[in-house]
Amino acid sequence: MSVLGVTEILSWGALFYPPVLTVPLIAHDHGWSRSFAMGGFSLGLLVGGLVSRYVGATIDRLGGHVVMPLGSLIGAVGLAGLVVAQSALLYFAMWTVLGVAMAASLYDPAFATLGRIFGAAARSPITTLTLAGGFASTVSWPATQFLIDAIGWRGCYLVYAALLACVAAPLHAFALPRGHAARDVPATPAPQLKATALLPANGLAFALVAAGFASYAFVPSALSAQLLAIFQRFGLAPTTVVAIGMLFGPAQVLARVCELTVARRLHPLWIARFSVGLLVAAFVVLAMFRFSAGLAAIFAVMYGTANGLLTIARGTVPLALFGASGYGRLVGRIGGPFLAVQAMAPVVVTYVAEHSSDGVGLALVAAFAGMALICFALIRPPAS
Repeated sequence: MSVLGVTEILSWGALFYPPVLTVPLIAHDHGWSRSFAMGGFSLGLLVGGLVSRYVGATIDRLGGHVVMPLGSLIGAVGLAGLVVAQSALLYFAMWTVLGVAMAASLYDPAFATLGRIFGAAARSPITTLTLAGGFASTVSWPATQFLIDAIGWRGCYLVYAALLACVAAPLHAFALPRGHAARDVPATPAPQLKATALLPANGLAFALVAAGFASYAFVPSALSAQLLAIFQRFGLAPTTVVAIGMLFGPAQVLARVCELTVARRLHPLWIARFSVGLLVAAFVVLAMFRFSAGLAAIFAVMYGTANGLLTIARGTVPLALFGASGYGRLVGRIGGPFLAVQAMAPVVVTYVAEHSSDGVGLALVAAFAGMALICFALIRPPAS
């Protein structure tokens, strides 16, 4: 667990979080628009989603100690490739490589690895890993800003490539267990919800669940790519913006701890409604009051809390509403539209902010949060 805790922070910190700080610099150096440069990140997210099912199947056969080191090495190659890429074609090709790396390095392959190692007992390790991974943004954004100030975005990516190749890859290869849990060991019964009826996974409720999570997918994908840059353009100093960004991780982790300890008995649908409602309230607060560092900090905490809860709800809401039968396929069906919206969000918001204003870009993100809240509010859980 400690191995994956360290490598997930490294992988998220090197592959997913830096673009919000590096892409504007890349666009400036190459003479591209920000939306064009951010298109590479969107392409990487799309490619990662397309190959993730094959990555998981390979982990089932060979183990995470084989697949995840390759993911780290591929990520190192992709980051180094961004440094030397001079043409748009090579730039987008490197983001394709990084998409494969994300599919083999981030949460999904880590969860698959824990499932293979621990079998039915994997729930606790997965939860613990999620708590540890919540601090990735807290580490990555200040580290990225420090490296950019010291050695530029190219030097920053070379440092991250070295960390993936020389730290993450060896840890994955040599510290992860080789074996896997016996498949005939029965699962320890987990506490069940009192609801005895289930909804059909092909009707209006399923469509609302899929639409709700897909609408929400726009929010973290867009904000991870633009929020810190928008705060800088609103007039905050880069160091202040990075300090505010550091609040996101602890808020996310604290929310997950509260869900596991205080709110376990609530139906997951209420957790989803509360978290998205909190996110909508955060946008309302941001729009109603004069912008300041304090207001930005409040928004970051509310957003982090909401995202921490929604991450858990993505797994628990379908299980509570539709049951465990065919759960993997069910999650895959929900993940399709989630992936499509997540991939388009960074470039769409960057384009809107670039051709209209940052305020309009944030309003667009808020609209997707509002659509998610409407979808979750319209779902009626089965009668107990």
